[in-house]
Amino acid sequence: MKVVIGCDHAGLVLKNEIIKSLIEEQHEVIDCGTYTAESVDYPDIAEELAHKVLDEKIPGVLICGTGIGVAIAANKIPGIRAALCQNNYGARLAREHNDANILAIGARITAGAMAIEIVNTFLNTDFQAGRHLLRVEKINKLEENVARGVKKVDYIDKYVKSVDPEVAAAIEKEEIRQSQKLELIASENFVSRAVMAAQGCVMTNKYAEGLPGARYYGGCENVDVVEDIARERVKKIFAAEHANVQPHSGAQANTAVYFAAVKLGDTIMGMNLNHGGHLTHGSKVNLSGKYFNFVDYGVNPESEMIDYDQLRETALQVKPKMIVAGASAYPRTLDFKKFREIADEAGALLFVDMAHIAGLVAAGLHPSPVPYADFVASTTHKTLRGPRGGFILCRQEWAQKIDKAVFPGIQGGPLMHVIAAKAVCFKEALTDDFKAYQNDIVVNAAVLAKGLIENGLRLVSGGTDNHLMLVDVRPKNLTGKEAEAILESINITVNKNAIPFDPQKPTVTSGIRVGTPAITSRGLKADDMREMAQAIALALSNPESADKLAEARAIVGNLCAKYPLYGI
Repeated sequence: MKVVIGCDHAGLVLKNEIIKSLIEEQHEVIDCGTYTAESVDYPDIAEELAHKVLDEKIPGVLICGTGIGVAIAANKIPGIRAALCQNNYGARLAREHNDANILAIGARITAGAMAIEIVNTFLNTDFQAGRHLLRVEKINKLEENVARGVKKVDYIDKYVKSVDPEVAAAIEKEEIRQSQKLELIASENFVSRAVMAAQGCVMTNKYAEGLPGARYYGGCENVDVVEDIARERVKKIFAAEHANVQPHSGAQANTAVYFAAVKLGDTIMGMNLNHGGHLTHGSKVNLSGKYFNFVDYGVNPESEMIDYDQLRETALQVKPKMIVAGASAYPRTLDFKKFREIADEAGALLFVDMAHIAGLVAAGLHPSPVPYADFVASTTHKTLRGPRGGFILCRQEWAQKIDKAVFPGIQGGPLMHVIAAKAVCFKEALTDDFKAYQNDIVVNAAVLAKGLIENGLRLVSGGTDNHLMLVDVRPKNLTGKEAEAILESINITVNKNAIPFDPQKPTVTSGIRVGTPAITSRGLKADDMREMAQAIALALSNPESADKLAEARAIVGNLCAKYPLYGI
């Protein structure tokens, strides 16, 4: 283990004794000084050592006469949790309960042999996340607020708890759940604090039926600015001719496209729900399947990838007015050029629902549907990492019909606070950091898929090209419902999901859907995916073994501790 150590003049002798012991124990030691008995100011040593701890993500040991001064100084550095310990018990709990990253020792209080024993205890003890994780996160939140020059305002405590303690309690429990579990649901993500703050702004109070400059209410001058910003940004991201950012959800966006472009009872082709499609792509229990004559297409039973030849054959036979491309649980790249060719040959409009892959498209990591499709709809959450909502892109010739389909066609007033959050999300999506994040999503998914396969799990189509994968749990003699519950027990959240040609009913299924957007937002990297794969495989392969489940749960706990929610 690499360890950094430093002291003032009062701790010099003890520091040298500890360094000698650490080297004998095969530790790599970085010595930050001081190196002579000449008087020095301990804050300088503490600052240098603290930054080493943060930069290299290694533990540190600080020594002065009492240990108090160096601990106080080090704790002024954001990210440092320095603990003054005078016995082994304190050193152990500093690590287990507080995730301390610096041990402070007083040379005039603790003898050499005891100090060495305390150092060893500190270095050999791991943080036990569990119930302690939320408390450490709260310490870090205090630190963040100080760094921003603001006082902590807990709006739930301040405004909700006194009015509605039951709802406040549920919100607090949800914060704990998100902190202490790893989110692998492919359609979920964690928004930035900027997006969250925008969604909670005063624009929630404003009715704004209509479009910017043509509202049916007065007082819209400021929300008009925000909606125009959102429209222009999303057009820039996807190189689109026209955008409507008012749909309340992806389902609303899809419905608006149908309302604008086809008639009741028209024939439409969409991907079979069990093969990876979405409810709004023609499921018989959804409005789309009840109001239109949907004919489905699906995947080849051998490759488990879209059978474009069969799709073409069916399209030429049924002559649909529209073909819907896009999926909710399809792990492979969609060939929009081929969809366009088939649509043209069949005389159909092409509508692409890119809800799941929008972030990847924005970053250039998946082919864009915009050059090929008449309409593109999407959610703003999932890979795009925005608020829960939707938007529509279309060619200019369809702009007026799409806008009228959204309002007054299927919606009343837009949610202006959500549109404000969408605008912030779109600005984030235009940054280089966002592109790097999307690349990490794809890398993480590929590594996780490889790890699951190496650990004996079967993936539908043999892997993934995007952010998600489907795991067939039948070889483990499990149903998707059972697998979801097993993983929940080790603090991994997934959803049961149908797989192609699934013999189970939709409430049971034979698979689970696994995705990397949320855990990538949390900060997990490729190396962590291998641990994730190990934890998932341990649990699904040994659902009756308390020891194996505990081992898997410990892996998850360590990852949660390593990457606290929102990185604070």
